[in-house]
Amino acid sequence: MELKKNCKYALLVPTSMGIRITPVNGQPVHSSDTYKMQATSAETNVASISSYLGLPVKVLTTFVKGSPIAQFIKSNLKARHMDYEGPEVEQGTPWGFRHQINIADSGFGSRGPRVFNDRAGEVGRTLNVKDFDLERIFGEEGVQVVHLSGLIGALSPETSEFCLEIARAAKKHGTKISFDLNHRASFWKGREKELRENFTEIASVSDVLIGNEEDFQLCFGIEGPEAGGEGIKAKIDGFKGLIKRVKETFPNASVFATTLREVVSVNEHLWGAIMLEGENWHVIEPRTINVLDRIGGGDGFVGGMLYGVLRGWEPEKWPQFGWATGAMAATFLTDYAQPADEEMVWSIWKGNARVKR
Repeated sequence: MELKKNCKYALLVPTSMGIRITPVNGQPVHSSDTYKMQATSAETNVASISSYLGLPVKVLTTFVKGSPIAQFIKSNLKARHMDYEGPEVEQGTPWGFRHQINIADSGFGSRGPRVFNDRAGEVGRTLNVKDFDLERIFGEEGVQVVHLSGLIGALSPETSEFCLEIARAAKKHGTKISFDLNHRASFWKGREKELRENFTEIASVSDVLIGNEEDFQLCFGIEGPEAGGEGIKAKIDGFKGLIKRVKETFPNASVFATTLREVVSVNEHLWGAIMLEGENWHVIEPRTINVLDRIGGGDGFVGGMLYGVLRGWEPEKWPQFGWATGAMAATFLTDYAQPADEEMVWSIWKGNARVKR
């Protein structure tokens, strides 16, 4: 994949930042009284792979003015070596704007994790194209890859238009577009026609398309294998058929990818991936990984795959590195992996968990 040269940023992500509150020691929410708070968003989970490994990353978002949570998030983004840009919105009344809250335990053994999203008053819903100079960002500063997510694309009518305009500006200035569908039924309710049209436009100009069997079916009506994850290895041919149909629908894209996950227990998963690059299939059959906290594993895969693209590696290495960064994310209590270097990631791919002195 030929990337634009002389860019200030390797990767750019628009996102709605929030916090995750997690009980300590793997306990469930309803019986806990001690929690850990972290800054989080799916899109920055993706971008963290590149930022920790030294590539310049920019985040487009919005903050609640004067909020200590906003300051907490800004400090976290700086710690992750990310630049950020975006307006500060007045909270208004006590019932006004705030950053989203994700309350989620990690589960343990046979007790699956539970996630409770509290997004009332979410400031990210106000993300609006008028607050950003896209000509400066894409034309003057320059971006090699922009990663868009269906979570932001469907958050509100304003964010939908924002993502459309980002895709148009990226296309105009030669920036490659990555689009992870991330379908959420609650976001789409009552807006199905509008969002299908918006997502179709974004997907039609995207260079990389990512999604699972449900994402492609629910967003575009493209038939895929039955969702659920059990016996996933036997379904690989079904996933290939799905990706072929997606490619026929969106021929502009040159890379299509999906992850494969079968949950044996909370702490043991079978983890694999499929990527079609041009006419070349790259299949990673599911292998056993150990899981400390599963949230962010899929984002970690996308982040690692895009890192390989940005580094100009041979395509075969893209899903391998993504598989390993996804597996790595599952070993962190944060929603994002924090690789120290590429060697740490490749050791996971090779199955080498020996101590390094």
